[in-house]
Amino acid sequence: MGKLEETLERLRSQSMSSCRSAEPAGHEACPLCGGAEWIIARDSNGVETASPCQCRERAMMSRRLRFAELPKAFQGLVLSGFQLDAYREAGSRRTASFACQVIKAYLGDFQEQQEHGMGLYIWSRAKGSGKTHMAAGIANELLKSHTVRFSVSMAILQEIKNAWRKDAECSESSILGALGTIEVLVIDDFGVESHAGWIDDRFYQIINERYINRLVTIFTSNYPPMELPYDGRIVSRVMERTYQVTFPEESVRRHVSSLRQEGLLQKAMGEGV
Repeated sequence: MGKLEETLERLRSQSMSSCRSAEPAGHEACPLCGGAEWIIARDSNGVETASPCQCRERAMMSRRLRFAELPKAFQGLVLSGFQLDAYREAGSRRTASFACQVIKAYLGDFQEQQEHGMGLYIWSRAKGSGKTHMAAGIANELLKSHTVRFSVSMAILQEIKNAWRKDAECSESSILGALGTIEVLVIDDFGVESHAGWIDDRFYQIINERYINRLVTIFTSNYPPMELPYDGRIVSRVMERTYQVTFPEESVRRHVSSLRQEGLLQKAMGEGV
């Protein structure tokens, strides 16, 4: 392997998760580049040049999606699919409409927002109000050109606790390092866990690292930011580096379920079942 090939292979390896396999089981290497994602050419003098293989963009997107760890139910969600008519109350539809306008403006100006490390804090006391749906849509949109990680707050803490086991695949420092340095981090259900000193310590380490380096963090929560059950150092950093977006105080899960049931019933009746 030439020096250029070695360099490209090292850079490719560094772009993958250090704690998980970069390729799914059954992955077949590209027949053009053998999985290197670059085409190496040598001229008559033996000088090497590299050009990206046609598989590279697809492979990068695949890695981003796996690293993002978006649950399968959220991977197909797009912002254009967010339905305001899922809310029954007119006030809720107005609140959701305004939230959508703010988020659209934020994403339209994302490059500048990213330069300042500004994220979003999407909150509503109501469970099932659409916060996670919206955050997943934002993650899918940003995944097109950025490295994103989507994590539920409780899952982050469980991953840290798992690292304390003797047989752990990842160390706590590697987990905190990844969460503290990923380009865009989405933390869903921030604040739901029971208060404990070690939780404050870990979240402070993650959020402060991102604060210092002006990295974008997007939160969803059932708490207004000033009522978050965390150390004041965490709360102040969250407030300074996010735009607070209020969602409706109405749960749409039951309504959406009813609409689906009605749709299935109407379809069945139309087919004469």
